Amino acid sequence: MNAHPKIIDALNGGTPFFSMEFFPPREAAARPEFFAAVDALRAVNPLFVSVTYGAGGGTRATTLEIASRLAGLGLITMTHLTCVSATPESIRDYLAELADAGVRNILALRGDPPQDREMRWEDCAFTYASDMVRFVRREYPDFGIAVAAYLTPHPESPSFAEDRRHTALKLEAGSDFAVTQLFFDSREYFEYVERMRDLGIHKPIVPGVLPVQSLELLRRVLRLSGCNIPAKLYLALEEADRKGGAQKVKEAGAAHAVEQIRTLLAGGAPGIHLYTLNKAELCLRIVDEVGPL
Repeated sequence: MNAHPKIIDALNGGTPFFSMEFFPPREAAARPEFFAAVDALRAVNPLFVSVTYGAGGGTRATTLEIASRLAGLGLITMTHLTCVSATPESIRDYLAELADAGVRNILALRGDPPQDREMRWEDCAFTYASDMVRFVRREYPDFGIAVAAYLTPHPESPSFAEDRRHTALKLEAGSDFAVTQLFFDSREYFEYVERMRDLGIHKPIVPGVLPVQSLELLRRVLRLSGCNIPAKLYLALEEADRKGGAQKVKEAGAAHAVEQIRTLLAGGAPGIHLYTLNKAELCLRIVDEVGPL
């Protein structure tokens, strides 16, 4: 299969865009619904799509299958790749399989250590995402590499400044661009980009936006990600829930996402990476209300 181009080559066109993240469905029975959502979202003409990957490689086979099918649909596809349990040999094997599937883009992540066993990072072949970036860039120069940017510092980072220095190291190690974790206050993104520019980083930083679909899901995401949410927005979502339940929460979440996206693009963000949660309807509504880019 012919490989799709590196994402950075498309990014360098300078035209605002939408890109999208999907996660592989766990059950085979969910595949038809998943691909129906993908098919619906193809109407947005995303610049690229990304597919998540279990921290310890637990979804590797499924991720490869999904990525291959998305690439076969003509979508420029990127898969996540984590340091946890990775060895040079396993990375080589995985990238060879990706290349055979026509996929030449990865998002390099450190990943979370497994909860069912003890693991020491110093015993791993790749301790940090920057280590993996250097390895892939050295051995597979034809691959595109993205990394994650955390507007709210990683729990292990002692400070905002230290966290940003680590992100700068990942970008300096050979990655092409960064995609941010989800956030709800656009000012955080602009401040982050400014601080990264102060560190000499001028590569694209693509903001990641998660449309709020339910309070329950939002609370789980906040707990897992550690990101912030403006009190005014959270209270508005709670009020929407009291007045109209899940549907009103979804409407309030969509309205905020539309406003957030417009603010980000007006402020110079290169594009918007939508965390779709494999749901097409809300994402399509948001893109339609945002209007032409």
